[in-house]
Amino acid sequence: MRRGVKLGIVATLTAGLVGIAAYGAYNIYDGLSGGGGFSAAAAPAETGPPTAAEVKKTAADFLAAWAKGDATAAGALTNDAATASADLAAYRKDAHVARVRLTPGAAKGDVVPFKVVASLSYQGKSSTWTYSSALTVFRGETTHRPLVDWEPAVLHPKLTDGQSLETGEAASPPVDVVDRNGKVLDADDYPSLASVLPQLRERYGAKLSGGKPGIETWVNAADGPGQTLHVISKGTAAKLPTTLDARVQKAAEQAVRRSSQSSVAAVKASTGEILAFANNPSSDNNNAFNAQVAPGSTFKVVTATALLERGVTPGTPAPCPATANHDNGKMFHNVESSSDPSATFQRDFAISCNTGFIKLAGRLDESSVPTVAQRYYGFGQTWNVGVPAWDGRVPGGPGDEMTEEMIGQGQIQMSPLNMASIAATVQNGVFRQPRLVAAGLIEGPLAKAQSGLPSGVRGNLKSMMRLTASSGTAAGAMRGVYGDVGAKTGSAEVGGQEQPNGWFVAYRGDVAAGGMVLEGGHGGDSAGPIVASVLKASS
Repeated sequence: MRRGVKLGIVATLTAGLVGIAAYGAYNIYDGLSGGGGFSAAAAPAETGPPTAAEVKKTAADFLAAWAKGDATAAGALTNDAATASADLAAYRKDAHVARVRLTPGAAKGDVVPFKVVASLSYQGKSSTWTYSSALTVFRGETTHRPLVDWEPAVLHPKLTDGQSLETGEAASPPVDVVDRNGKVLDADDYPSLASVLPQLRERYGAKLSGGKPGIETWVNAADGPGQTLHVISKGTAAKLPTTLDARVQKAAEQAVRRSSQSSVAAVKASTGEILAFANNPSSDNNNAFNAQVAPGSTFKVVTATALLERGVTPGTPAPCPATANHDNGKMFHNVESSSDPSATFQRDFAISCNTGFIKLAGRLDESSVPTVAQRYYGFGQTWNVGVPAWDGRVPGGPGDEMTEEMIGQGQIQMSPLNMASIAATVQNGVFRQPRLVAAGLIEGPLAKAQSGLPSGVRGNLKSMMRLTASSGTAAGAMRGVYGDVGAKTGSAEVGGQEQPNGWFVAYRGDVAAGGMVLEGGHGGDSAGPIVASVLKASS
């Protein structure tokens, strides 16, 4: 900080301050705006750091002058009299401080903390603002006097050079983000929304009608108003409707608590409206929307779509050996090296047999899977969800990359929202881009698939997902989830991890959900119960 570099302080000062009590740990300085004046006492011509007594007295004199409203006298006790006096005067005028009480604490070396209780008044609205700050006392290099090292942070710790405090009418009304039924959503009740609620307010608050701005005190900088530090009057909030369902959101928040590093997202299949999403831990990353990891065998829903288009049927014989490769490429295995030599294609799907899919790789080429992902499931374009979200990635490629992508590994990157959308597309028959707010609010077009799923392909996919939910790898998690249901499990192996990432996708009626537990192991055991809990709450 500045140490004695400002030398424009009054050189000759009157001896002694009038009317200021001795400084102690419990002294309180209380002043009305426009109060009487102070003059600084001459300090002995000493060198070295100020003594404890000098620190105490200098801070006491400065706080007393500030509280009294004498900006000139207070400024004269600093190393930048002109700037400090102007800043203190602006504090009263621009922040509309009618009265301020300053209570010093015990000095810690040359630093003196103090409590500020400011009475604010603006257009008939009044409020008391309490906060803490601190000042530093040092000895001037030329004057040898103890001085307050002036910086805007003395006024408030959030201020930096060139900034000040200002009180006035907020630029826009406050915004209440509400669910599809009008219930106000807040981060205290729904911690996974903590990073998304500010994004929604920032993006869409100005587009809302209704509401009345409140009276606030904020940080003012050269580029305009900054952070709001105090609210005098809240005003009337405008309502920002979302597609979320508070009841389903609550279930999602509770469900992810069962596993660390877990995420889930649920959508309404017929519209793409996002009903809920949750993360544990809740963080700014929002992995439910932004994770970019391989989804494992849950992606076999897309691979199966490509194979069904190429003439494979649920009853096509598709033996499931313990290991298999394609065209002398990478050798693949099944979980726990299981095998079923008499398996059909639907059996491979239901028990999540990797090798059965690999042995069918000759039916496809390197562009088959990414083409199907784009044509029917909306990938390969921007998803304008309403807040930042990953669009999914299915790059395709020859050789081992093609076979790895067939079982949801390789360079494929998905989020739980992406995978929930895949399940929703199977259930609905047509891709509906997930979104968090009304389509009319979103800037940019919603993504659209080139075509709906062919009816025969869709029917076979639903049949295989139903089998997986009833008697395949998803049966345990889906127990008790009734109605028109389907599911798929996944375990994505990642180099350097002891356990694979667990994945699960499922639908029930018009609701589809996707879940992920990083290093969770088998998807049916880790992510499955999370997704099932969300589906149960959606009825």
